[in-house]
Order: sequence, then C-alpha cells, then structure tokens
Amino acid sequence: MDKKESRLRRSRKTRLKIAELKVNRLAVHRTNGHIYAQVLNGGKVLASASTNEVEVRKELPNGGNAKAAAYVGKRIAEKAKAAGVSEVAFDRSGFAYHGRVKALAEAAREAGLKF
Repeated sequence: MDKKESRLRRSRKTRLKIAELKVNRLAVHRTNGHIYAQVLNGGKVLASASTNEVEVRKELPNGGNAKAAAYVGKRIAEKAKAAGVSEVAFDRSGFAYHGRVKALAEAAREAGLKF
C-alpha cells in the first residue's frame, strides 16, 4: 500500500463517521502548490475557499505555505458564516493534522467556526 492509498483509506473512515453524524463537513485538500477548503452538506457545497482564487493570489503569491493556509481558513469561516453555518465536522481527508492543515483549522476556529 502506497502513501496515497493509505491516505484515502483513512479519509474513507472519517467520511463514513461524519455522514453517520449528519453534520456539515469542512473538507480540506492539500497539494504541493495550493490548499482547498469546502463546507459541504451531503454532496452540496455551501462555501469554498482556496489559494487558487484570484483575490487570494493577489495577496499571497505563494499558496503552498502555512500563512496561505491560515488565510484560507479565515476566508472559509467567513463564507460559512455568511451561508448560515456555524458548526462543522473537520475532515482532513486523511492528511496529518500538522503544518498547513493545522494552520487552516486553527484560523477557522479563531474566525468563529466551531468544530
């Protein structure tokens, strides 16, 4: 089993548990160059933010660092609040809760999102 298969196996377990709880989900996906976050209800996207957005790229040219991840965390919390979501379950998609994923989560919590 390689790294990607292991990560996907971990993410499946998390998603099954979150689906069982029937709560909104804050899903995070990380690549080498960018980080993406979505608030989902079932299969419906309620809010999204990423370092690939034009406004974010103007402010932060490098989307692959913890500073950019924290900025995306703040944006996703603001967008989720605007969509009427204040509480979510954090889905790290099998990634370790470390570095950029942790920075995004902590920034979202500081901006008022509860999970």
